Amino acid sequence: MVLQAIKGFNDILPPETAVWQFIEGEFRRLLDAYGYGEIRLPILEYTELFSRSIGDDTDIVEKEMYTFADRAGRSLTLRPEGTASVVRALVQHQLMKVREVNKLYYLGPMFRYERPQKGRYRQFYQLGAEVFGEASHRQDAEMLVMLARFFHVMNIRSAKLHLNSLGCEQCRPAYRRALQDFLAGRREDLCADCHRRVERNPLRVLDCKHPGCREVVAGAPKILDYLGEECRRHFHGLTGLLDEVGLEYEVDPMMVRGLDYYTRTTFEFLAGDLGAQNAVAAGGRYDRLVAELGGPSTPAIGFAIGLERLAMLVDRGQLPVDRPFIALLGLGEKAIDRLFPLRQELARAGVPARLNYRQKGLKNLLKKADRDKVNYSLIVGDQELETGVAILRNMESQEQRSIPLSSLLTEIVEVFNGHQNQ
Repeated sequence: MVLQAIKGFNDILPPETAVWQFIEGEFRRLLDAYGYGEIRLPILEYTELFSRSIGDDTDIVEKEMYTFADRAGRSLTLRPEGTASVVRALVQHQLMKVREVNKLYYLGPMFRYERPQKGRYRQFYQLGAEVFGEASHRQDAEMLVMLARFFHVMNIRSAKLHLNSLGCEQCRPAYRRALQDFLAGRREDLCADCHRRVERNPLRVLDCKHPGCREVVAGAPKILDYLGEECRRHFHGLTGLLDEVGLEYEVDPMMVRGLDYYTRTTFEFLAGDLGAQNAVAAGGRYDRLVAELGGPSTPAIGFAIGLERLAMLVDRGQLPVDRPFIALLGLGEKAIDRLFPLRQELARAGVPARLNYRQKGLKNLLKKADRDKVNYSLIVGDQELETGVAILRNMESQEQRSIPLSSLLTEIVEVFNGHQNQ
């Protein structure tokens, strides 16, 4: 048997890992600036958490979860999304008693059994954030502006905001009845799954990807026409703030997202250059979920970003250059051993350096240093050991100067600091 990764579970290798680290670093910086704190979640949860929060009629729960019984017979599931786990942690640790508003973000793998395709895998990674305790439409607007800012920092101009409101428990029943009445006359054009959804959860039909169902729902009633006064005021307040700050958006009344817990604001950032799977970020408000999972009544809103899809959009040319500042070129065993302590001292001083451990000729070592685009090379061989003086070469200008072996660390750090300040 040839050992290889499971289908849909991928290795992320250098230099691609540098792209992921860049994205994660910028995400952390932005979320820190907006007052979020990081939460680290377990990969396994009790299955009931997801069936109760996401909804039994969703594709995720019905078809995509990795669920199994442990040795004690308990049903466990690899997390298919992050929000439910964050809510569980909020309730379990009673975070609402610690502070009135909790702002949390997370990074990590999620798991869904679906057909692997470009940018969509069975183990996939998400960046996500949640805000608990703030019901204002201003919080919705701040989150959307923050996400737009993140895509701007990533230099991803193609990400466009699509927006909708799903109303609340007061205004949604009227829309549910209208949608059921509309769909009942078109059952023959719906897929088998949607026949069942029409009765149990008709909004799920709007999220079906079957071509026939997509054609049917194009003419369905629009939920925005059924919003109650408070939900309408919330949505208009949100769009008004987005207009005020100049954030462009498109209202999409058919967007319901694939999860049952959303209320009022739902949104997606779509990137047209990704093809069919073009959602790079999505989320919405879920004001009932905390209470439904045993916590106090708590308004909440959150989002998740697909890291794989985002990485496909990042311009590799904007990544920070990751290469040694100086190559320590040891000619012979004695020279390499003499440079070994210097290599460790430079690391402690924060100077990126590389030392060859194999004996090679100076010409080959200089060629490699040139290929790696290092700024300087330090040459030490038997002659330099005998005279007590090393050669420091500027790889760009080819200028060389001599440095006493006794002051190598001081001299190199000084050159490095001068280069950084240019």
